Amino acid sequence: MNRKLTFSIFRYNPQEPGSSPGTQEFRLEETENLNLFVALNLIREKQDPSLQFDFCCRAGICGACAMVINGRPGLACRTKTAELPDKIVLMPLPGFRLVGDLSVDTGAWFRSMNERVRAWIHTDEDFDPDAPEVVMDNHVAEQIYELDRCIECGCCIGACATAQLRSDFMGAAAMNRIARFMLDPRDKRNNRDYFEIVGTDQGIFGCMGLLGCQDVCPKNLPLQDQLAHVRRKMGRQALKNILPWYRN
Repeated sequence: MNRKLTFSIFRYNPQEPGSSPGTQEFRLEETENLNLFVALNLIREKQDPSLQFDFCCRAGICGACAMVINGRPGLACRTKTAELPDKIVLMPLPGFRLVGDLSVDTGAWFRSMNERVRAWIHTDEDFDPDAPEVVMDNHVAEQIYELDRCIECGCCIGACATAQLRSDFMGAAAMNRIARFMLDPRDKRNNRDYFEIVGTDQGIFGCMGLLGCQDVCPKNLPLQDQLAHVRRKMGRQALKNILPWYRN
């Protein structure tokens, strides 16, 4: 006999006069291999068409369906109800502007973050469209690809204590992006240049090292390693800035 699931879903539309934050319960019969993405669509199609949440690819690639699931940030399309108890509590990701119900505006945050970390290849070489492609060492290319798997879903921000306390904190996604460009031989920036971006309390030195970001990353990115890598490089650069003779 299939389980009867109870969904307690956060409801609030800041654009609607008179709307106030609260939760609303919906009930649904569990089916085989049911995930939260399908469950939410069933609720919206059959019970309440006003329910707001985001989705796009339903394949764990776009990151649009990120939300807090029973207190833990995750992707609705990658979470099966069989992994959860009968009562499922869904809340919007904290740290982002609420659009309505479970929908938050992660796009504006990540656009701002990419501008802050200047997330593009910095080089003074003129682009020649007719020149052959520059060959990159396979090991380096694989390391860069590993970090480029970030889908900017916002789960790491939702699980970050510092990000919840301070809106100016860059977060793990930004540190991962910086680590990616540190690896890229085409980027001509040096550690002093990177220090100007992330060598502050808003950047790597604001991280408390709780690693909630890695715990909830749906792509299992090695954020612990990247945060340690950036912190180590920026710590050495800080010493060089203070002690010009320091060469380690």
